[in-house]
Amino acid sequence: MGRLAGKVAIVTGASKGMGRHFVAAMVEAGMKVACLARPSDELASLAGEFGDAVLALPCDVAAPDAVNAAVAHTAEHFGRIDVIVANAAIFHPFAFEAGSDDIIRSHIDINVLGVAWLVRAAIPHLRETRGQVVAISSESVNMPFPMLALYAATKAAVETLCHGLRDELRSDDIRVTVLRSGSVKGGSGGKSWSQETVAAFYKKIVETGHAAMTGEGATPESMAEALLSVIGLPADIGVDLIEVRAAQVGVPEGAKKVDG
Repeated sequence: MGRLAGKVAIVTGASKGMGRHFVAAMVEAGMKVACLARPSDELASLAGEFGDAVLALPCDVAAPDAVNAAVAHTAEHFGRIDVIVANAAIFHPFAFEAGSDDIIRSHIDINVLGVAWLVRAAIPHLRETRGQVVAISSESVNMPFPMLALYAATKAAVETLCHGLRDELRSDDIRVTVLRSGSVKGGSGGKSWSQETVAAFYKKIVETGHAAMTGEGATPESMAEALLSVIGLPADIGVDLIEVRAAQVGVPEGAKKVDG
């Protein structure tokens, strides 16, 4: 099956959206995948879809003890850990002055601390396998979207963390990569938004030009191919940062009604 066959990965936010496409691509490449996400029917369905190639682990990435237990369980179940993909994130637009304590804290707890807990727990296992950390970031780091200012700030924090860890872990032969993603079609983030939030957000990003800058969303399958390309490289080279953005002119699906 190639270079990735037999390797073991942990993917957070694995039950839906881009995370689930990452899992599918990894399994197709011959990998075993521990799938971390909060309990849901989507998480439970992974075993039925992918069989013994996956291990579905209910886990709140904001809880360090839960992350520690999930990483330990993965190593015990599959015998090794070669790659971690820190994909779980909250992506919820809000006008900052109206942001609740809960929504602000959840961005920090999930998007920043969730990455920190996963990397910290995985380092001993990655040292044994000369493994790799991949953190999923966002094009919004370079062009923060209105109503997503805190989201962009958390992704910038993750990128800075990775830049520092890259040098810290280099002598352990652990590679650290940031995969900076552009707009992707069919994401699950907007499914929990109210109609008022959807309307306000897309109206604002059309008004500011961010909708046109981000372009027509790429497919999640294409983004998964980019991930496989990064983790499939020989161990003596690494990618510090790869930015994979939509190539097609257009606007995200939700902005089309506003854009006319």
